[in-house]
Amino acid sequence: MVVYILFSEKLGRYYVDHTMDIEKRLEVHNQGGKKYTTKGIPWELIKTYLCSNRSEAVQLERKIKKRGIKRYLEEN
Repeated sequence: MVVYILFSEKLGRYYVDHTMDIEKRLEVHNQGGKKYTTKGIPWELIKTYLCSNRSEAVQLERKIKKRGIKRYLEEN
């Protein structure tokens, strides 16, 4: 399982989520397959974190969102 952070230069915003297949998910985001990220195309993959299972990935994703994605990146 992978937690990933994307950045849209067009919007100046970050996006965090988790997936099993990062290449496929990035393709979906950049083809407009996710409603929330459609306006930010193109998305750039900034960072990935490998997790041993879905539970760990969800916990990390929540931690990143709670801290703020930009702040989390600056601190780690």
